[in-house]
Amino acid sequence: MAKSVSQDAISTILANPSPDSSTDLPEIIVQVLDLKLTGNRYTFNASDGKKKVRAIFPSSMSSEIISGSIQDKGLVRILDYTLNDIPNKSEKYLIVVKCEAESPALETEIKSEVKTEESEIVLKKPKLESEIKNEVKAEGAGIILKPKQEMVSKSAAQIVYEQRENMAPLGRMAMTRRVHPLLSLNPYQGNWMIKVRLTSKGNMRTYKNARGEGCVFNVELTDEDGTQIQATMFNEAARKFYEKFQLGKVYYISKGTLKVANKQFKTVQNDYEMTLNENSVVEEASNEETFIPETKFNFVPIDQLGPYVNGRELVDILGVVQSVTPVSSIKRKIDNENIPKRDITVADETKRTVVVSLWNELANTIGQELFDMADKSPIVAIKSLKVSDFQGVSLSTLGKSTVLINPDVPEAKKLRSWYDSEGKESSMASIGSGLSPLSKTGGRSMYIDRVSLSHIIGNQSLGEDKPAFFSIKAFVSLIRPEQAMWYRACKTCNKKVTETFESGYWCEGCQKNDQECSLRYIMVSKISDASGEAWVSAFNEEAEKIVGCSADELDKLKSEEGEIKAYEQKLKESTWIPHLFRVSVTQNEYNNEKRQRITVRAVAPIDFAEESRFLLEEIKKMRHSQ
Repeated sequence: MAKSVSQDAISTILANPSPDSSTDLPEIIVQVLDLKLTGNRYTFNASDGKKKVRAIFPSSMSSEIISGSIQDKGLVRILDYTLNDIPNKSEKYLIVVKCEAESPALETEIKSEVKTEESEIVLKKPKLESEIKNEVKAEGAGIILKPKQEMVSKSAAQIVYEQRENMAPLGRMAMTRRVHPLLSLNPYQGNWMIKVRLTSKGNMRTYKNARGEGCVFNVELTDEDGTQIQATMFNEAARKFYEKFQLGKVYYISKGTLKVANKQFKTVQNDYEMTLNENSVVEEASNEETFIPETKFNFVPIDQLGPYVNGRELVDILGVVQSVTPVSSIKRKIDNENIPKRDITVADETKRTVVVSLWNELANTIGQELFDMADKSPIVAIKSLKVSDFQGVSLSTLGKSTVLINPDVPEAKKLRSWYDSEGKESSMASIGSGLSPLSKTGGRSMYIDRVSLSHIIGNQSLGEDKPAFFSIKAFVSLIRPEQAMWYRACKTCNKKVTETFESGYWCEGCQKNDQECSLRYIMVSKISDASGEAWVSAFNEEAEKIVGCSADELDKLKSEEGEIKAYEQKLKESTWIPHLFRVSVTQNEYNNEKRQRITVRAVAPIDFAEESRFLLEEIKKMRHSQ
């Protein structure tokens, strides 16, 4: 490892602000000074002992800084970079695109004394014309004289201009400006050009606001290194580029702008998002060597999917396939089109399982391949999954989702090793159901994130950005008998139906009329524990466990006549029974006032043996903390 900086490294960087990959630059090793976290990236002063320049590490290097591989006063070797101007200042900003650690922290800052030495200058007397002629004669017969060719003098600028004019437009673009990796882009850059593949294209959407009507669409772009960025086009730019952008093709793009990405709407892992206007340049890289971007994953363990439920952020997962269902068909209510669907159940090292729904082509292609090899327990890596609260927690693929079978990544090899050695013999619990297969009466995952009701109702900011999930042990203290406890539902799809004028019930989802319907709970009840009480909503499956019967059965009791109303008696019998609840907390706005909405996601009766073990563990924690 190097123990010193490269001589005049900063001067070399300043002299070559945007080096081409083909340029042979000398070794650039600098010292890292004043390393600090600014926003979500690390900035520092790059020093060669004589000069310094402000610099920034890419976000991908944050893990090496956190682990201590790159340290303040340490040395790094810069392999790729770009130099930007700081707005309204004469200074430059070094954007490190790629680097590697050379040395841990040194004891002191490296400083070099600038010495000026007088160098001897030897002036040679120019040779006379007669001396040159004599030297030529002395060469003898080895010289062959050729007639003088007529030369047309051209300036360097003329030659470059002619070369550019003879090139195709893409060649001129490549010759004019260096292709930048997406990782190096930031809002302070001026001219840049990227070469990217279109990996996702959204539909053209219309909008209406105070400034008028317009249209917009988004694309996701991926470069050769696998870095992604989202680009948005409005109005004229949207109409100009919508047909031009074709999924899977490679493009040169320039004259766009960047801004900090809105976390609420971003769909890729990038600190910035791009906007293209009608003056932006987009040209297809046809008749060129293209590339297949490396797929980069940001895996989320299955037991940590809770915070992503019903959020905008997509997730990547890695898991061992436990089961695969045959392909089925679901009717889409917008256009009544039948959409193929296939469910796979996957597990990981957290010993949790989750159901992933593959839709459209993925259900028929990758899904069939997994169905044929399910007995071999293949490993799948799936990118860009939507997390929903169906069956507690479940995942669904989108149009841009990517599925890799037995991927060649370190995480997959580690998971395979775990599964072969102990995982296949382990008992797995569904992250969605909240119940453990080890116990028919207990809810093992109900002991994760156990809190009291006061923790939830005392923190009114819970669930502002994403749903918050907790487990609670509580009693149902009140179920109001006068509430509308159920709705009429289609027996096929469980959607709400409306009673027709003639006879039967109309389902908008199935687009059909049925003579019968079923009742499904939408119940509100009050739950209480030692710390407080709160109103919660429970839907059909969870409400059935609380009440102890179906909504149809309770409706029959309500219609019975007698001195003691069997309906109210049944609800009263359902109270003051302890349950384990898995709940989600979100924020709803009502009359311009934000309120907490607590929804029951799973219910389980108390397993007193499991509860005792939990309490013993809590007592141990209290003793250790004293």
